[in-house]
Amino acid sequence: MQTLKVERHDGVVTVVMSRPEKKNAGSPAMWRELAETFTEIERRPGDRVMVLTGAGGDFCSGADLDGISDDALDYMKRASHAAEALSALTIPTIAKVDGVAVGAGWNLALGCDLVVATDRARFSQIFIRRALSLDFGGSWLLPRLVGLQKAKELAFFGEILSAAEASELGLVTRIVPAEELDSTVESMARRLVHAPAQALSLTKQLLDAAADGGSIEAALQRENHAQANNMRGADAQEARAAFSEKREAVFYRPDSHATTAHV
Repeated sequence: MQTLKVERHDGVVTVVMSRPEKKNAGSPAMWRELAETFTEIERRPGDRVMVLTGAGGDFCSGADLDGISDDALDYMKRASHAAEALSALTIPTIAKVDGVAVGAGWNLALGCDLVVATDRARFSQIFIRRALSLDFGGSWLLPRLVGLQKAKELAFFGEILSAAEASELGLVTRIVPAEELDSTVESMARRLVHAPAQALSLTKQLLDAAADGGSIEAALQRENHAQANNMRGADAQEARAAFSEKREAVFYRPDSHATTAHV
């Protein structure tokens, strides 16, 4: 691939956006490769957690405006395919953020389940400063995460936020010193790898479905089907056996593949 580096180790797949000379700005090739990579990850049973990050001390500076051809709509469709493929992932995803995450780059991070940032990271819905409107799912993500009024404030002014300010809005999961970013994300990813994969995936799907609204009755129906799948699964049998035997349950072995289910 031209713009990405993909590394796999014991159930964790790390996707590194690698255009450091552009602060990892999204080119047509990068959007295409992200979409293809996310789709491949969803199909690989050995990938249990994805970490998304950037090379060279930055996460992603948004879209590379120099890469837009005369067909701007085609360019935007490439970016949207990447956003859709990220949203379709049923495994846990962690954005590992250092430096800038602005514009489409911030929305790329917000599309992940968890955002771990250094104390020097900076965030912005910078579009309005470039005479642009929200993209990469920002118009969908922001109102759900911070409410409509705050989403409008972030979008209308395009201000630069520190990691602490983004965290106060609930848009950063954890802030760490730069030298602790790798170890913190690795520890979190390891914990998720060793969690019961099907139950974790179904939990993610249940929360995402509920965030779209609907009734408590619909949520309960989804929960019932998900829990019935869990109860019949090998992980639940292992949990019961471990409880009876007074030991830690083992849900992950490197040579095993997670079962998948959908709500």
